[in-house]
Amino acid sequence: MRPCATPIADLLPHAPPMVLLDDVLGWDQGQVRVAVTIRPDSPFCESGRGVPAHVGIEYMAQACGVYAGLEGLSLGLPVRLGYLLGTRRFQAAVSWFRLGERLEISVTEVFRDQSMGVFDCRIDCAGCEVAAAQLNVYQPEDASAVLGGSSGE
Repeated sequence: MRPCATPIADLLPHAPPMVLLDDVLGWDQGQVRVAVTIRPDSPFCESGRGVPAHVGIEYMAQACGVYAGLEGLSLGLPVRLGYLLGTRRFQAAVSWFRLGERLEISVTEVFRDQSMGVFDCRIDCAGCEVAAAQLNVYQPEDASAVLGGSSGE
């Protein structure tokens, strides 16, 4: 996998504090690996418990977004908005991601056709898989049309 010097915040069309990931560990055609460390100030963190495992779906979705951002930038295109359409077979071996844990999120492209994509995703902690799912995503050419923006009339 290739290293990445671009900050995650420049790869996602999110505003703070909703950029949930910390680092890009590496990427290549069809795949990316990112990381997040669970801290007391992490969004969705509950005191004494950590972050609920179902938030892992958003970590996976943002990892897909990071991949799309890297791919776009490598082609000289801007970072674009994307949508999570659905999740298949989400499984978590834990109920909570605990404070101090460093999670590594891997996504691998399974299918891509223009603006639709399917990614196999997994979250590892200390070398063990703690969550996995398949995500269906959509990245329109013109997000303003999807968001109800002006049609030029």
